[in-house]
Amino acid sequence: MRIPADSLVLVADGEKALFLVNRGDAVHPALAVVEHEKEEDPPTSEQGTGKAGRVFKSGARRSAVAETDWHRLQKERFAADLVPVLEKHAGRHGGPLILAAPPAILGELREALPKRLAARVLAEIPKDLTKHPVPDIERHLAAEDEVYPE
Repeated sequence: MRIPADSLVLVADGEKALFLVNRGDAVHPALAVVEHEKEEDPPTSEQGTGKAGRVFKSGARRSAVAETDWHRLQKERFAADLVPVLEKHAGRHGGPLILAAPPAILGELREALPKRLAARVLAEIPKDLTKHPVPDIERHLAAEDEVYPE
């Protein structure tokens, strides 16, 4: 995949996000970090308040109530919280947007993106690249044969 000059690339998972801009050209990309976001997201066991409750129905039967997955909820909130930061950087860089994140996070981002930003999305890469250094991210994006437009 070619990354046009001045493209804004968001590489995110549920806890970390890198905002990168292509300072090179489409043939020789040179991604530069413009902002890094990180949010602490402890496991659900550390965020919950106690054991799941029970529901009493008529008769002698009881049913357990599913425990809330606070960790998953925090990841979803983090994706939605990235949108204002993405808007800020997209205003500074007129190129297209490329989103790289695990599929669930891409879905949350897609729902939260305003139409004017969604129209600028060139590609969606359903991969978690947050643990890779920037040169590896460049290689991963350049090696993508398929793009996943919205």
